[in-house]
Amino acid sequence: MSAFAAEVERVWPGRDAQFEVLGGGITNHNLKVTVDGEAFVLRVAGKDTALLGIDRTVELAATRAAAALGIGPEVVRFVEPEGWLVTRFVEGTIPALDRMREPGMLGRVADALRAFHDGVAIPGSFDSFRVVESYRQTALDRGGSIPDAFDGAHEVAGKIEASRLTDAPAPCHNDLLNANFLDDGEHLRIVDWEYAGMGDPFFDLANFSINHELDAAASAALLAAYFGEAQEVHERALELMRFMSDFREAMWGVVQSAVSELDFDFTGYAAEHFARLERTAASPAFVAALDA
Repeated sequence: MSAFAAEVERVWPGRDAQFEVLGGGITNHNLKVTVDGEAFVLRVAGKDTALLGIDRTVELAATRAAAALGIGPEVVRFVEPEGWLVTRFVEGTIPALDRMREPGMLGRVADALRAFHDGVAIPGSFDSFRVVESYRQTALDRGGSIPDAFDGAHEVAGKIEASRLTDAPAPCHNDLLNANFLDDGEHLRIVDWEYAGMGDPFFDLANFSINHELDAAASAALLAAYFGEAQEVHERALELMRFMSDFREAMWGVVQSAVSELDFDFTGYAAEHFARLERTAASPAFVAALDA
């Protein structure tokens, strides 16, 4: 019996369950499982994901909260002690990047994020300034090496943290990659809530902005849709947190290089994001935002 078949049998013992492997995802693997004409997604957690700051009970709470708002898939089951998540399969496609940058789609994204940010508190926290430090320590503890770029980025991060006058933490997704959006033409849903926690909504907004390569006009449109109008203070905060989004992503690659057994170029992934955050830090918009 294959590993995937054994996992399906673990959740649906003795059932005539058919499955296929869904694409996407580096840390976990996802299976579409059909049982008695109903389709589900079985999300099997990868090895040592706690080292990445992932708490599966927080992921469960966040996914349930998103489902209650209509922006996430329905939770069907939580498999313990493995921490596997079973959700109802959602029809839809991952929108193309160009589509995600359109004003109408930016409005839908802003509506979904604002609903979640204004929603019920979830257990767990996410502080990007502490996450990068935690990843550094985890990598060192596992015998990994820290890129020379870390020190300079950490110095800039300290300046950003000192400049951020944040409100009380809000529930956030914190991993708004394009692959984590599904659109069925009527509903836009967000999946993969494993990094969710109480944090800074501007990290979510900036994370979406830089992951979708929004230019200044599109970022302003996102902020206008989210707040009702794009104010300079919002634009400055977004610019600064775009740096933190890439810093977290770079250090995620660093810690994965030390702990993961997957055949993936995590070192190259980290280098790519360090290079992009350095370009961000050198941009006039970022310098002006930090000076302000």
